[in-house]
Amino acid sequence: MADPWIEERDGLALWLRLTPKGGRDALEGIETLADGRVVLKARVRSAPEDGRANAALIALLATALHAPKSAFTLVSGQTARLKKIHVAGDPASLKTALAQLLAQGPR
Repeated sequence: MADPWIEERDGLALWLRLTPKGGRDALEGIETLADGRVVLKARVRSAPEDGRANAALIALLATALHAPKSAFTLVSGQTARLKKIHVAGDPASLKTALAQLLAQGPR
């Protein structure tokens, strides 16, 4: 299975499928969509109103990757479930952190 991220010179581009009002804040692994795209599944408790779900997603990712919230930029999907996020930082370190996080299972 392919990874839901690619290296960029100043970080990673990460594709996600977000479930707002999901009952808990969690990263749930990798999923291949019907069209073949690979995404990281995430859920947050926040409702998708006034950007709260997006903010909760960035907070979840920042905590999981031990990175500041300012390292995350929502590139596309502001009002959609499918999102692209740029994570600033060392690409190799970020890929290693994501791989270790996903190896631990849903959290």
